[in-house]
Amino acid sequence: MSGPGVRVEAPSRWLGTGLLGLFLLPMSLSLEVSVGKATTIYAVNGTEILLPCTFSSCFGFENLRFWWSYNSSDTFKILIDGIVKNEKSDPKVKLKEDDRITLEGSTKEKVNNISILLKDLEFSDTGKYTCHVRNPKENFLQHQATIFLRVVDKLEEVDNTVTLIILAVVGGVVGFLIFILLLKKFITFILKKTQEKKKECLVSSSGNDNTENGLHGSKAEEKPPTKV
Repeated sequence: MSGPGVRVEAPSRWLGTGLLGLFLLPMSLSLEVSVGKATTIYAVNGTEILLPCTFSSCFGFENLRFWWSYNSSDTFKILIDGIVKNEKSDPKVKLKEDDRITLEGSTKEKVNNISILLKDLEFSDTGKYTCHVRNPKENFLQHQATIFLRVVDKLEEVDNTVTLIILAVVGGVVGFLIFILLLKKFITFILKKTQEKKKECLVSSSGNDNTENGLHGSKAEEKPPTKV
C-alpha cells in the first residue's frame, strides 16, 4: 500500500515547487534598483558628489517609498526618506537628516531618478550608501542597491604609461602580422602570374618549333599542287 502513496507524493511536491516558482518569478523580475555600474566612487574632501539611484517596476507604482541609508564601521543612519505618489509625480522628501543632502530626483520621462547630492564632503562621510525602494503596489516588495563612497585628500592621477606601452606593442604585432599576410598574398599573386607567363611562352615556343620543322598539322606541310 505504501508504493502508490509514494508515487502520488513526489508529483505533488514537484507541482508545489513549480507553483511557488511561478509566483516568485514575477516578483523577482518586477522592482529593480540601480546605483550605476561603479561599486566604489571617489570624491575630494570639501567638494560635492552625486550618489546615483534609479528604479523601475514592470507593474507600476503608487505611494512608493524610498530612503537612503549610511553605514560605516561604527555608524548607521537614515539620511533621507521620501515618497513618490505615482508615475506623474516627482519624489517628495518627508525626512532629511543632514542639510548637506539634496534630492536630485525626478520621475519625468520615466527616468524614476531618486539620486541625492552630498555637499561639503568630509572624511567621515566615507562609507556605504544604500538606496532602498519599497512598492506597495507589489505587495510592499522591497529592493535596494549599495555604492561605496571614499572621501580622499586628492584624486590620484592614473598612470597609463604601462597600458599605452602594452597597447602599442599589441598594435605593432597585429600590424606586422597583417603586413606579413598581405606580403604573402602579393608574392603568391606574382608567382602565379609568372607561372602563367612561362606556360604561355612554352606553348608559343612549341607552336613555332612545329611550324619550322614541318610537322603534321603545320603550315610547312602544305605543298603546291604538281603540274601534269
